[in-house]
Amino acid sequence: MFYLRTEDAFDSAHFLDGYTGKCRNIHGHRWRVVAEIKGEELKTDPQERGMLMDFSEFKKVLREICERLDHKLIAEQGTLTGTLKEEFEKMGFALVEVPFRPTSEELARYFFKELKTSGVAISRVEMYETPTNCAIYEET
Repeated sequence: MFYLRTEDAFDSAHFLDGYTGKCRNIHGHRWRVVAEIKGEELKTDPQERGMLMDFSEFKKVLREICERLDHKLIAEQGTLTGTLKEEFEKMGFALVEVPFRPTSEELARYFFKELKTSGVAISRVEMYETPTNCAIYEET
């Protein structure tokens, strides 16, 4: 079995609606995303012969997903109520609304699904919200 790993990072803020701890408040992270693919067969075409996947393509796809969230406020859909969303937008704040509570676990699954949709044979995503706290997602 062959494995490839690459990683990237992005900065963003989030909050956990309905949570009673400190993370209910808007706060930021330097998110580190580690993505892994695996496979038994290496490519045989002249360009990628001997490769599971070209690292430059793997890194490019991961970077594109990170850029969508970089320096944005990630909010669960429906949590910016009243005129709050409108006021944030008027102030020029960049928002990304997602259909889930933006926990490390859910963001790991989000990256997994986005990589898979992009054609990457993804097997595992590790999402670090701090250097020592990590959520992992892989499908069984």
